[in-house]
Amino acid sequence: MEPKNEALLEIQNLSVSFRMYEHGLEQKDLKVISDLNLTVFPGEIVAIAGSSGSGKSLLASAILGILPDNAALRGHFYYKGRELTEKRQKQLRGTELALVPQSVAYLDPLMKIGAQADGHYRPRLTEKRNSLFERFHLPKHTQRLYPFQLSGGMARRVLVSTALLTDARLIIADEPTPGMSLDQALEALKMFREMADEGRSVILITHDIDLAFEVADRVAVFYAGTTVETAPASDFKAGPRALRHPYSKALWRALPQNGFEPIPGFQPYAGSLPKGCLFAPRCPFKTAQCENQLPPVRRLRGGEVRCYYGS
Repeated sequence: MEPKNEALLEIQNLSVSFRMYEHGLEQKDLKVISDLNLTVFPGEIVAIAGSSGSGKSLLASAILGILPDNAALRGHFYYKGRELTEKRQKQLRGTELALVPQSVAYLDPLMKIGAQADGHYRPRLTEKRNSLFERFHLPKHTQRLYPFQLSGGMARRVLVSTALLTDARLIIADEPTPGMSLDQALEALKMFREMADEGRSVILITHDIDLAFEVADRVAVFYAGTTVETAPASDFKAGPRALRHPYSKALWRALPQNGFEPIPGFQPYAGSLPKGCLFAPRCPFKTAQCENQLPPVRRLRGGEVRCYYGS
């Protein structure tokens, strides 16, 4: 196992913009990720929580270097202490960096499932693959099927199996459990936990926050394209008093089992981000400083928070 105190992946001040056409030939840069910071250590699962449109899936594409051509990226990625350049992303993608994509459309419609799971260039992994398929309750004949012959839940389980069959040190799982039964989702998360316990790392992007709390070591909360808090998963189980950012506390209170209590307002659109703190328009504790200047990330009680007055 790699040393726990040395980061496997470190993201510093990441910003992602897209060049868009607005009126005729007039172009505009649309910033969708702003000054995002995240660190992942060997042997841990970092869950990413936040509402739709907060930049979670886009982060996965940025790490792997698969952003569209009209994207502009600023900031730094470090993998095992070295800059993760575009060339290095291409070299490591599919070997040391693996993705469980959100869309089942990533499956090749012209290739049988067994061949896709085993990989195009790696030696056949039939025995290991069959064992994973069995754990996911996929029938033995699944390997002989084409993607169009699978249900949505089956396709999702195949995608998870394909990533688990790699020797990747970092697995990015983007919404891996929708379409699965509760038992199947728990089995998938259990397998991610086993990988982390072996020394590998997992970034778990999910809306199933309750399940994530059970397997994750830390939780990063995203809002409007940036991280507002990163904290031990145990803090989210403990409740609002253990959390640091007003949005994290609001997110906890919005869970059905915690009262399903919404907060006024909505997450700002990427084209109309506020000048200062991105959460300020909805925050009951905002000050003039919050509205005019984006807070820096600071360490607080064993976690990190992007807030001037987080407690």
